[in-house]
Amino acid sequence: MRKEAGKTDGLLLLTVFVLAGFGLLVLYSMSAYNGQVRFGDAAYYLKKQLFAMLFGFCLMYGIARLDYHTLERFAVPAYLISLALSGAVLLFGDAYNGSRRWLSIGPLSFQPAEYAKPAVILLLASAVSRIQGKVGWWRSAAVFALVLPIVGLVGTNNLSTAVIILGIAGILLFISNPRYLPFLWMLLAGSGFLGIFLSLEAYRLERVAIWRHPEQYEKGYQTMQGLYAIGSGGLFGRGIGKSIQKLGFVPEAQNDMIFSVICEELGFFGALFLMLLFAVLIWRFMVIATHTADLFGALIVAGIMGHIAIQVILNIAVVTNTIPNTGITLPFVSYGGTSMLFLLAEMGLALSVSRWRK
Repeated sequence: MRKEAGKTDGLLLLTVFVLAGFGLLVLYSMSAYNGQVRFGDAAYYLKKQLFAMLFGFCLMYGIARLDYHTLERFAVPAYLISLALSGAVLLFGDAYNGSRRWLSIGPLSFQPAEYAKPAVILLLASAVSRIQGKVGWWRSAAVFALVLPIVGLVGTNNLSTAVIILGIAGILLFISNPRYLPFLWMLLAGSGFLGIFLSLEAYRLERVAIWRHPEQYEKGYQTMQGLYAIGSGGLFGRGIGKSIQKLGFVPEAQNDMIFSVICEELGFFGALFLMLLFAVLIWRFMVIATHTADLFGALIVAGIMGHIAIQVILNIAVVTNTIPNTGITLPFVSYGGTSMLFLLAEMGLALSVSRWRK
């Protein structure tokens, strides 16, 4: 029988606040130059991020006070809404830097792909918990198939988010199924699908070539400048606000490549501090999932943990040129109001689950 503890996980909450505060500090440092050049306001990006963060904290608080069990009834409608929004992007979406990922409603714009992540987590947590104790290989395949429509819609213009959604689905099914062999077949099938998907567009194969030899391609400029930034930071960095690479050398320094400029300004130890914050966050998710009263709550937190872990690992891997460039933001740090809003909504979900114990 589950019992409400009445208190949320304090260490998780503290870690979220520290991460958000650290993210604002480095975002202002990384974006001040671009904000001044483009908009005549060094704090332009900071103001927009701060507005989204304050709204996100209000949303996080509201969700944290809810009984997460009541959200299960909204899992399917939430997923259907994500499908509709992602389809609308293909028809009416706004393009930026060659990618159609945004929907505009009056003066506001947002990325439906960010909403799809928590929607998929809720859907899969609900679906798997309903077949608790009966998760065979064919049921796992059926549940996995539920996310393929959103993966197809999102992956059309946002391959990185599609990979994250597939990763979340794989993690949730893996931890709920005692057998390992079906996942080997899923991995092989997914690899084959990814290979076919990459071969459909020449620019995707070009990214692989740029990854292998960035110095030989004009489009490898961003990767090379990011690596220069990492290397010039050394152990202790140049100091906050003293980056050279952010002055137009690293394009969009406040977005996907922000980790490279963090390494330049704060050095190895500054980057290590940030990674430790993410490690503490993931550890708290593991603790909450382990002590949650039911499978639905445990899967919600496991899905959030998978989302954060995959996105952090992929972002750092891209910045260090360990994998091809896929345009993945760093959670709580990179500029992006929609991402911040739904990340904090997920934190609210985790905090709500943490109020219940076995």
